[in-house]
Amino acid sequence: MCQLPEAFKKRMESLLGEEYGSFLASYEEKRVQGLRVNPLKAREGVQKLEEEGFHLKKIPWTDEGYYYDTGERPGKHPYHEAGMYYIQEPSAMAVGELADAAGGERILDLCAAPGGKTTHIAGKMMGKGFLVSNEIHPARARILSQNVERMGIGNAIVVNEDSAALASRFPEFFDKIILDAPCSGEGMFRKDEEARNQWSQEHVNLCAERQTEILENAARMLRSGGRLVYSTCTFAPEENEQVLAGFLKSHWEFEMIRPEGAWEGFAPGCPQWAGAKAKPEQHLERAYRLWPHKIEGEGHFIAVMEKRGCKTEEVPGEAGQQKKNRVREKTEKIEKDGWKTYQIFCQETLVKEAADGLLGRQAEDYVLFGDQLYLLPEGFRAAIGEKGLSGLKVLRPGLHLGTFKKQRFEPSHALALYLKPKDAKLGISLSPDSGEGAQAYLKGSTLPAADLAEKAAKGWVLVSVGGCSLGWAKLAGGILKNHYPKGLRWN
Repeated sequence: MCQLPEAFKKRMESLLGEEYGSFLASYEEKRVQGLRVNPLKAREGVQKLEEEGFHLKKIPWTDEGYYYDTGERPGKHPYHEAGMYYIQEPSAMAVGELADAAGGERILDLCAAPGGKTTHIAGKMMGKGFLVSNEIHPARARILSQNVERMGIGNAIVVNEDSAALASRFPEFFDKIILDAPCSGEGMFRKDEEARNQWSQEHVNLCAERQTEILENAARMLRSGGRLVYSTCTFAPEENEQVLAGFLKSHWEFEMIRPEGAWEGFAPGCPQWAGAKAKPEQHLERAYRLWPHKIEGEGHFIAVMEKRGCKTEEVPGEAGQQKKNRVREKTEKIEKDGWKTYQIFCQETLVKEAADGLLGRQAEDYVLFGDQLYLLPEGFRAAIGEKGLSGLKVLRPGLHLGTFKKQRFEPSHALALYLKPKDAKLGISLSPDSGEGAQAYLKGSTLPAADLAEKAAKGWVLVSVGGCSLGWAKLAGGILKNHYPKGLRWN
């Protein structure tokens, strides 16, 4: 059994009473592993994985989640690189489910790295509406951005900001906010030795102070009638019930709710653990506690709150005329920097429906970062106003389309992963388990192109595996030059 801090054990024994023995025994069991199939890529992903020899068992609280056997390595499979699924701790999947995300909404994932909740929510949105995914730590924000890319998400903006800076920019803006708060990590002790070694009561108290600050900023950004999901992967009442009790005491407009669903085994929150701060009308028992001795998963705490009131409707006014002016200015900017080369790429490389989808948006939705072209989520520019993204540290302002080079446009890896195999005029499907197929492509090898050479002499080719796009290759001289990013290639 892993070595648990003595002070932690004493506290848990005091809190759990007769359940403490079962709780402690759970640390002698092997932790479970989970993956979540990506509906943006392949809804038949479970069948394809089982055909590849994976043994999957349904996770009861999420539609897309499955346990896989210890010893199996789905992270080392070409399907993983194609974004067919995301590897995620099973208990953490409950947060994305309880957010109840839907297409057309404005959603913020406030502490989003490495991307489990963001990719889960994006799958629920199915490309409609927009998702702002934030991470304050730069290195973790880069990992978040990479996972957004791998999963083929086109309606997410990745930023690297403090929650206070976002609150100043987005007052009462979002329909849903997910705050998976940085915490002491007690719920991960079974799998995370570093979390065990760093634990102390002082660290718990520090985390609680930080959580309170971030929660206050989150509340400022939620629209009336919106939903706020607060979660941690810790058992500490100081970071859970006590944080919520203090928050609800000063925020009458928020109400705890307990959504219906397949939450068997999820224990209620414990108002008595919040001490004097807890009042009956705060309904802390409506929170969820996920105990490792009651479910197949690690420890988690989740609370769902709604902001009383009705969603406010935006009233159009003079902003409409300002928008037209900005459209004209942006059109001139894009034309100057090579809009026609991008248009030619789309028309030559993609079937008409896919090309029209990438070319038919408002000109203001296209953003240039240097020579890099991005497409903002639909409706985002109009919603955010004239100030746009200026002043924010933005890693990914939507879908990365590609790079303008001398008299040509080179598509990005993100665009390949966003597209469906049927979207490209030229495509090649590779076998996932062949040393000459997808694995060879992932290692950067040149591929034969006998069949494609009969259709065209040259052009961009969309490479796929298992019905999911994997990357680009370029046809020339009867061979396919590999354009899989060098930094992602397998050894």
